[in-house]
Order: sequence, then structure tokens, then C-alpha cells
Amino acid sequence: MNTTTKGKTPPHRVLYATMGLLLALLLIGAGGFLWLSGSGGNNPVGIGGPFTLEDGNGKPVTDSDFRGKYMLVYFGYTFCPDVCPTTLNAVADAMDKLGPAASRIQPVFITVDPKRDTPPVVKQYAAAFGPKIMGLTGTPEQIAKAAKEYRVYFAEHRTGPGPNDYSMDHSSVLYLMDPNGAFIAPVRADQSGDEIAANLAKLMG
Repeated sequence: MNTTTKGKTPPHRVLYATMGLLLALLLIGAGGFLWLSGSGGNNPVGIGGPFTLEDGNGKPVTDSDFRGKYMLVYFGYTFCPDVCPTTLNAVADAMDKLGPAASRIQPVFITVDPKRDTPPVVKQYAAAFGPKIMGLTGTPEQIAKAAKEYRVYFAEHRTGPGPNDYSMDHSSVLYLMDPNGAFIAPVRADQSGDEIAANLAKLMG
């Protein structure tokens, strides 16, 4: 039985939001340390790892397919009302600002809502932000594994009785991975395209 008082924020959502904020702060602090110490390749915070997902054409994609390029990874979902499209717009803008250096980076959008975000859906969604962002989906088990590797929090939040009456609570962080697949640093997802481009240029050297 749902005992949540109407008009009040459910306690579990406050807890989840707090967890997401603490995770983001931890990642930003860890990323700053790795950048300054130059030890990002050792990945001491354990962020990132192997995954097997599907692209917008239903073709299997693994983390090893991106070797030789930097990956800028973001977890979200296509029904996201504001944070995800704002972040992906900024990423697309950052790629334009980087010019030729953008060819060294593959931005990757991984859905946390595989029930609705099928391959055609993530393909169309990613394409709306330009040709440089790759959308990936998979089975619920594959998504959960990828999210665990990247220390991403996500949870379904019911908003009504229908099968699609839900939103997804999720952490919002961009992860920069090096050409060998090792974590370099987080990049704040609330920045402008200019700021993201400047940060990426510094982190890639």
C-alpha cells in the first residue's frame, strides 16, 4: 500500500537524490585527484569496465570496440524531461567547439530505461543531437551490469497505474575514459558546451 502523503516528497526519493549528489561529489573529487596526480590509468576508484550492449541498429557493441579513442559516457533515458537533453545538447556543442580534436572522442549515451528505449528509439534520440553521439541500449541485465561498472545509480519511479507511467531517477555525470578504456575523470554534466570542451581539451592533453 502506498502511504506517501500527497504533496510531500517521499522519503526514499530524498534519500536517492542525496545518494546521487554524494556520488557526483565523490566522483568529481576523485577525478580531480586523478587528473592532478596523473594516475588515471590505474583506475583506483574502479569506475568503468567491460560491457556488451546494442547500438541503434541492434548490432552488439562492447567497450573494446572503442579502443584507440576517448569515450565520453553518459547514462540517461529518452523520456528524460530536462537533464538528459540539456546535457546531450551541451556535449554536441562541445564536440563542435573542439574542432578536429573531436575526432579523438566518441560520446556514448547509454539508456537506463531499456524497456522503452529500444534500438530504434535510442538511434533516433541520439541522432537528434547530431551524428557524433552514439546511443546504446540492451537487456535490463546488460544495462544493470554497465551501470554497476560505472557506479551509476538508477531506479524506476512510478507516476501512475499504466505500464509507461514512470520516470527514471538516475545520477547525472559524464565519464571520460582513455583510449585503453581506463577512467580519467568525471566531467560535470551541468556545464555549457564551451566549458565541457575546455575541460576535455585539458584532460586529453
